[in-house]
Amino acid sequence: MHVHKYERIWLTIGALILIAFFVILGIYGFIGGFTPPSHMEIVDAQTVRTTPPFDKPGLYKVGEKEYEAVMLGFSFGFTPNELRVPKGSTVHFIVTTPDVVHGMFIPHTNVNMMLIPGHVSRYSHTFDKPDEYLILCHEYCGVGHQAMFATLTVTDDTTT
Repeated sequence: MHVHKYERIWLTIGALILIAFFVILGIYGFIGGFTPPSHMEIVDAQTVRTTPPFDKPGLYKVGEKEYEAVMLGFSFGFTPNELRVPKGSTVHFIVTTPDVVHGMFIPHTNVNMMLIPGHVSRYSHTFDKPDEYLILCHEYCGVGHQAMFATLTVTDDTTT
C-alpha cells in the first residue's frame, strides 16, 4: 500500500503534536503535584447507617454560629431533609451515601459535592443571606431522582 508523501508528513506532524501534548501534561502534573487525595475518608457502605456519625444524622451545633450537618443521601432523598440555621452560620457538611452515586448541590452557593458509596464528602459554607435553600441531587440516580431534595432555611433569628 502506497502512502502519499503529504499524508506521511501530516501523520507525522499529528503524532508529534499528540506526543508533545502527553509530555506537557505529564510534566505539568508532576510539577503541580497532582495526586489522588490521600486524606480520603472511607466508610463501609453496607454498614454506614450503623457507623458513627451517620448512625445519627442531623444538625449539631459545634460552636458560636457553627454547625455540623451529618447527612445521608439515599434513593430518593436526604436525611435529614430539613435544616435550620441562623444568618451568618458556617455549616460543615459531612455526607455519604449507602447505595448509588448521588450529588449534593445548593444553588446560589459553592456547595457542590459528589456522594460516592463508601466515601465521606466534606464541605463547609457560611450562609450570610437569610433564605430557604434547596439541597438538590445533581447526579441522575434513578426514576425518583427528581424528588430527591432537602431544604436548608437560614433565618434572621439568632436563637435557632
